[in-house]
Amino acid sequence: MKPILLLGSSGQLGWELQRSLAPLGDVIALHRNDALAERGCGNLTDLDGLRETVRRLRPAAVVNAAAYTAVDKAEQETALAHTVNGAAPGVLAQAAAEAGALMVHFSTDYVFDGSGEAPWTEAAMPAPLSVYGQSKLEGEQRVRAVAGGRHLIFRTSWIYAARGGNFAKTMLRLAQEQDRLTVINDQIGAPTGADLIADVTAHAIRQAFAHPGAGGTYHLAAQGETSWFAYARFVFDTARELRPDLALKVRDVTPIPTTGYPTPARRPLNSRLDTTHLRQTFGLELPQWQQGVRRMLAESLTTTAQP
Repeated sequence: MKPILLLGSSGQLGWELQRSLAPLGDVIALHRNDALAERGCGNLTDLDGLRETVRRLRPAAVVNAAAYTAVDKAEQETALAHTVNGAAPGVLAQAAAEAGALMVHFSTDYVFDGSGEAPWTEAAMPAPLSVYGQSKLEGEQRVRAVAGGRHLIFRTSWIYAARGGNFAKTMLRLAQEQDRLTVINDQIGAPTGADLIADVTAHAIRQAFAHPGAGGTYHLAAQGETSWFAYARFVFDTARELRPDLALKVRDVTPIPTTGYPTPARRPLNSRLDTTHLRQTFGLELPQWQQGVRRMLAESLTTTAQP
């Protein structure tokens, strides 16, 4: 069987995809430091190298988990963000189409302006507020333009993983250092584990191989919704339950509006994603966000408790 080419293998999502894609065939996992002369090019700023890698390997699927994710920094590094998030996915999709491969790409809730309170459907009109959101939307558009029906685009939000840093780990660190914290309370979304995204992706790829008509754009996020403030409170409560010995200094957690914490890039207030299309197409039930966060915390706190 032809291999599966995975870009961004060293990131949180890429790491989980190496596991979830393995049952589908040989996974050629590349990261940005891989050079063409070795296994292949994984650097999304090297467009010629990406194109040549796909042409040489002729994979069954190209899975692009690499991205420029420095949301605030992108306001200054506009060209780099658009190259990595916009141009590179288009090049990969074009090369995938020429090789007869399925193109799989990941996008974000940041393609929407975050207005209203209703969950965003795939048919909603994108209107990104930031350079990061604009660059991710460009990537989507380029993939659709050249990949035809042989593509899967998953928009997701508030990604975390047990491996590497994440919001929950940051909150726990600050809670051990400070007795008072302020956390944004008017941005609403669903924390979504990289392991969940990876597992759903592998399932969808398997379905797309068997039924090419399953291609398209899908919203992928855990069920339920929360604010960053309520998310933080859940993290503290769960940590105290799982590790009563954990020295949390924080005693006061204060909710603040987004305007109380200005950043270079504007964030969407409403990051709710309607996952109906995904669930119905692939016959899936998605877990409540608390389940994944609790499991991640249990793993992280157990690891830190070991001598």
